[in-house]
Amino acid sequence: MISWRDVYKVVIAMVPLYVALGLGFGSVRWWKIFTADQCNAINRLVTLFILPFLTFEFTLHTDPFAMNYRFLLADAVSKIVVVIILAIWAKYSSKGSYSWSITMFSLSTLTNTLVVGVPLVSAMYGKWAQDLVVQLSVVQAIAWFTLLLLAFELKKAGVGLSSVSAQSNNGGSQVMLVESSTVNGVEEKSEIVSRSFRSLVKIAWFKLALNPNVYAGILGITWAFIANRWRFEMPSIIEGSVLIMSRAGTGMAMFSMVAGPAAAAIGAMALGLRGDVLRLAIIQAALPQSITSFIFAKEYEVHADVLSTAVIFGTLASLPVLIAYYIFLGFIR
Repeated sequence: MISWRDVYKVVIAMVPLYVALGLGFGSVRWWKIFTADQCNAINRLVTLFILPFLTFEFTLHTDPFAMNYRFLLADAVSKIVVVIILAIWAKYSSKGSYSWSITMFSLSTLTNTLVVGVPLVSAMYGKWAQDLVVQLSVVQAIAWFTLLLLAFELKKAGVGLSSVSAQSNNGGSQVMLVESSTVNGVEEKSEIVSRSFRSLVKIAWFKLALNPNVYAGILGITWAFIANRWRFEMPSIIEGSVLIMSRAGTGMAMFSMVAGPAAAAIGAMALGLRGDVLRLAIIQAALPQSITSFIFAKEYEVHADVLSTAVIFGTLASLPVLIAYYIFLGFIR
C-alpha cells in the first residue's frame, strides 16, 4: 500500500526537474532570452557533450555481471511488439508511412530514462530500481538509439535512391538506369539499384559511427566490464573531468503516455516478471519522451514538432501521471 509519505518523496525528487524545465520554456516562450539559432546551439551542446557524458558516467558505474537480463529482455520484447504493430500498420493501412512509423516508435518506446527516470524510480522503489533503469538506459543508448539513427539514415537513403531512379528515367544520368523491354535490361537495373542501396547503407553506418552518444555507451560498458572484473577504479583526474560535464546533464537536458506501458506490461508478464520488478517495468515505460529522440528528429527533419510537443507536455504531465501509476500499481499483487 502506497502512503502519502511515499508520494511526497516522489514529488520532492521531481520538482527540481520542473524548475529547470520551466526556466528553459520561459526563457524561449515568454522572456525571449534565446533566439532560434541559440536554441539550436544549446541542443547541439546537449547532443554532442552533455548527454554523452551523462550516459558515460551512469554506464561506467554499472555492474554488467549483476544485470537483470530477464528485465532487459522484457523491455526488448515490448519494443519488438511495437515494431511489429507499426510495420503492419505501415504496410497495410492507407495512412501508414515509414516516417510516421519512426515517430510513433520514438513516442511509444524511447523514454527519458536518465534525466527523469533515475531520480523518480529511486524515490519510488530505491537503489535497486535505479540500477535497473540505468541498465535500460545503457541498452537504449547503445542499441535502440543506434537502430533509430539507422532508420533515419535508411529513410534518407530511400529518398536518395528514388531521386537517382527518377534522374535515370529522365535520361542524362551516368548511372544509366534505363527502362528496357528486355529481361536483361530489367536485371541490370535491379542490380544497379541494389548496389546503390548497399552504398547508402554503408554511409548510414559511417554516420552512426560518428555519433558521440553511441561511443559514450560503448566506452562506459567496456570500462564497467573491466573495472568489475579486475576491481579497477577510475583515475580521479578522469572521474573529475566526466563529472564536471555530466553534472550539467540533468539541468541542461530539461532546459533545452499509454501505449508504452501497455507494451511493457505484455513483455514483462510474458517473461514471468512479478511484484516490484513488474511495477518498475511499467513505470519506466510511462516516463516522458526522450529528449534525444527529439534532437534526432530535428536533425533529420522528421516530425520534430510532434516530438518537441511530446517532450514538453509529456514532461509537464508526467508528475501526476506517474504518481497515478505508482499508486495504482501499489494495489496490484
